[in-house]
Amino acid sequence: MSVIEKAPRPVTETPAAPRGPRIADEHGRRVRIWELALRYVLLLAVLALTIGPFLWQLSTSLKGPTEDIYSSPPRFLPGDPTLHNYERVADTIPVWDYALNSLKVAVANVVTNCVGAALAGYALARLRYRGRRVATLVFILAMLVPVEGIIIAQFTTMRELGLNNTLIGVVLPGCISALNVLLMRNAFLNLPYEIEEAAFVDGANVWQRFLRIALPSVKGTLAVVAIFAFMGAWDDFLWPLIVLSDPSKFTLTIGLNYLHGTFANDERLVAAGTIIAVAPLIALFACLQRYFFRGVGEGAVKG
Repeated sequence: MSVIEKAPRPVTETPAAPRGPRIADEHGRRVRIWELALRYVLLLAVLALTIGPFLWQLSTSLKGPTEDIYSSPPRFLPGDPTLHNYERVADTIPVWDYALNSLKVAVANVVTNCVGAALAGYALARLRYRGRRVATLVFILAMLVPVEGIIIAQFTTMRELGLNNTLIGVVLPGCISALNVLLMRNAFLNLPYEIEEAAFVDGANVWQRFLRIALPSVKGTLAVVAIFAFMGAWDDFLWPLIVLSDPSKFTLTIGLNYLHGTFANDERLVAAGTIIAVAPLIALFACLQRYFFRGVGEGAVKG
């Protein structure tokens, strides 16, 4: 008697029921509601930590002298907004002269960094010469050296050159940043080399390929370099404090320090001075933001 074995039936797994309702996020993916809510809570927390202090300073700078800025619970919106605090800052210190000095230093820093970093970055990315990798390594190692470790040597050098207490002495140490050079190098490396080869076949020399082909293709990275250079020069406090001794040549960051000593208990003036110092940075980023986000991709680190 033969035993007929029946083939086992394939086991079909029933799809698991979704754990909770799902909705589509900004990328069209289906996610749970609590995951999306947690994501937005974290984003709002980061936004509060980054933008909150600036908005609080702006609110404080607009509050009148009769309004209590230390009330409990604190009031975020000023009851009677006024611009009188900004006028008092200008009456207390020559804030516009300080701002002009900072603007001179920042513009000079932007020009030297854009020109120097573009030339150095193109040389590291495109030119063939002995020691190119060593030169790239030197720029990488320069980023690892803390500013405080070489600031005494910089001060001695400026003194020997007779540039102490001058705005040129403030500009010179930061005229070309190693980070900006590497950003430009990576941006040029990401460009297709075949375009420059075609221009070389047509008779274009190195300067023509650099000015007419390579440089117009990395405008976004140049915007990033310009923003970084402007912010670094505008916000710098330690180096101008060491080099400058004449109050007429003080930059804005040093000049605003007098608000703490003269009116130590009036935080409205300090807040107004802070807004005056931050406003140019916001305006610069607003003008260059589209180039900035494009330049982040151009100058991405290439493995």
